[in-house]
Amino acid sequence: MSINKVILVGNVGRDPEIRHLDSGVAVATFTLATSETYTAKNGERVTTTEWHNIVLWRGLAEVAEKYVKKGKQLYIEGRIRTRSYEDKEGQKKYVTEIFGDVMKLLGSRDNQGGAPGETPAKTEFKPPVAEDPDFPTEGGDDDLPF
Repeated sequence: MSINKVILVGNVGRDPEIRHLDSGVAVATFTLATSETYTAKNGERVTTTEWHNIVLWRGLAEVAEKYVKKGKQLYIEGRIRTRSYEDKEGQKKYVTEIFGDVMKLLGSRDNQGGAPGETPAKTEFKPPVAEDPDFPTEGGDDDLPF
């Protein structure tokens, strides 16, 4: 068994770029910065920032198009994917991306464009699980005991 799961909380580095495939499927790409602060041996506080390439598909991409802007704080849960391509000079290049499955908008509403002083806004979008034919994606009876 193996697991490929990533959880990130960081700030959006640039507004999402949205494109639509020929099939009409929406794809959003943007960067997310995560930072870590530690104290070096000499007592100096050091902050390092890691930049992540985020890719969102379908409904999640459409949510990002409407609500995600540069500087917003996000929670992203997904999988790591690495792909390769050849640049203009024929050199093989690699890019590592996070394919997001869950996204939550974090921060106060004034940070999200709402009224100042309101309670924190959290918006979550999880795509339906379509691989399981017994899992109802729309409607369906909810007879779960919890």
